[in-house]
Amino acid sequence: MTTVVFWALVALATITGLVTAWTLGANSNSPPFAPAIGANAISTMRAAFLIGILAALGALTQGGSISETVGAGLIDGVAITSLAAVAGLLTATGFMAFGIYSGYPVPAAFATTGAMVGVGLSLGGQPVFDTYRRIAIFWLLVPPVSGSLAYLTATVLRRDDIPETVGVPLLAGVVGGIVANVQLSIIPSPAGTEQGSLAGFAAMVAGTDIAAVAATLLVAAGSFYYIRLQTQASVDKGIKTFLVVLGSVVAFSSGGSQVGLATGPLENLYRAELGLPGLVLLALGAVGILGGAWMGAPRLLQATSREYAQLGVRRSIAALVPGFIIAQAAIALGIPISFNNIIISGVIGGGLAGGSAGVSRRKIGVTVGFWLITLVTSVVLGFGVYQALEAVLGSQV
Repeated sequence: MTTVVFWALVALATITGLVTAWTLGANSNSPPFAPAIGANAISTMRAAFLIGILAALGALTQGGSISETVGAGLIDGVAITSLAAVAGLLTATGFMAFGIYSGYPVPAAFATTGAMVGVGLSLGGQPVFDTYRRIAIFWLLVPPVSGSLAYLTATVLRRDDIPETVGVPLLAGVVGGIVANVQLSIIPSPAGTEQGSLAGFAAMVAGTDIAAVAATLLVAAGSFYYIRLQTQASVDKGIKTFLVVLGSVVAFSSGGSQVGLATGPLENLYRAELGLPGLVLLALGAVGILGGAWMGAPRLLQATSREYAQLGVRRSIAALVPGFIIAQAAIALGIPISFNNIIISGVIGGGLAGGSAGVSRRKIGVTVGFWLITLVTSVVLGFGVYQALEAVLGSQV
């Protein structure tokens, strides 16, 4: 491969990765703030601004694990070349573009995972069945776990014997406790680990695990107290405040869980061939997500906020709480996930707490059907796109 061709492929792969990240920023990171907009707790433009900042920060500080899985954990025996990265990203972006313009539920995680498996097989790599099994189990568990957590959350919020000045702050306390244990690359951690948490840092400084428990309880108590003060002053104001806070942590988590879908295919190119640190690649994805959120999110936010307004604030909270928990679990395990999968399952679970899911069986069937079609078809197309690009460029690559 000549130097000119190599750098041309690097440029094409980078542009394709940016476009993918832009698409994710405009679409996958928008739902967390839709309930707050629907409840008139925040304006659309301010929400879009916060989504961009928070999702970009999440991408920078939490995106490494999923990026590595997508880039190097799906295929054995081969490295993803620049041409293969282009083929994988073009395939995945094509699926996402189809979903955006057709209105069909095409999950980005399924499209990217399938595309990279197809590209890797086309390169002559071997399937990593243990990884596929781990990812498949997690994906299969998302609907029942998300739905159950949403059902439990909605049930607590609907109970007459639990006043909202207690129920909503309790949920805030749970979220705060989880935040204290979220793994972030900017927090110092013990030798041999790449990321630390507030609780882990407290344990490292104090030299005892009891400090981690104390830090977790302290953040949880602070979150409970803050939202309780808000709900005691005004229940409506307190719930809206919690919606904004919850939307913020979920948007942050979505950036960390989604950026790897754009940067993963570029892992080998940037880190092995170009010798750049992983932070550079995550920064590239963060820029794309930031641009997509600021430029494309407002239109989608206006549409989705109307749907969440019809759900009501309590059911919206019930859908977002499991979204945050499951996204953080996926990041910790390095598993690519679809936020649509989590949110849709949460909406159904929250609806069941009120006696009706609010989503037809036909709609559920169509959604699941498109998820499966996306996964299978993306493998085939990823394989074919790489073969076609290699045939066209021939000996130049």
